Amino acid sequence: MGVAIRRAGEGDRETVTQLLDEAFQNDPVSSWVFPDADHRRRTHPLLMRVFLDTVLDAGYVDVMEDGSACALWLSVPAEAHEEDEDGPAQVREAVDPDNERVELIGRLTAEAHPVGAAHEYLWMIAATPERQGEGLGTALVRHVLERCDGEGRAAYLEASSARSRVLYERLGFVFTGSAVDLPDGPQMWPMWREPRAPETARP
Repeated sequence: MGVAIRRAGEGDRETVTQLLDEAFQNDPVSSWVFPDADHRRRTHPLLMRVFLDTVLDAGYVDVMEDGSACALWLSVPAEAHEEDEDGPAQVREAVDPDNERVELIGRLTAEAHPVGAAHEYLWMIAATPERQGEGLGTALVRHVLERCDGEGRAAYLEASSARSRVLYERLGFVFTGSAVDLPDGPQMWPMWREPRAPETARP
């Protein structure tokens, strides 16, 4: 594709937050969390910043060198670990205290998250609206999946639309069989990918 991928740092916070906000403003899940469009325009960037801060602190963010796309990842260990029960409530308090959906989506996705196997967790992936559909997201995901295949490591994500689910299936992800049903809202599809042997790593 001709665009380099690099690891984001502290100096990328504003750019990546804006990228996430623009990419997900009209996403079905974001629209469910913030049903009122005016309120969403004001508050959605705060949620994206909290998500980004969480991943920069505990994981890593890959960005296209030209700033057109990014992917947020967490490395999840195999050993059992205590879930942060207060995490979703803290996000709600920081972003939109009167909006229970901010907290609920965090709790529902945490309940669906597989345990017991080490994996890379694709928290979010985004491309600027004018560059969506150009394969930038696929390039970012493959960048990590190639490493996963080399290390024998699984990967996991939640697809937030039927279109993205199809894209991830092409990359080897499989629906876990239990959807996340947002009350009076859209579905999310948890998807798991086992590492592939080198000769079959790329579809």
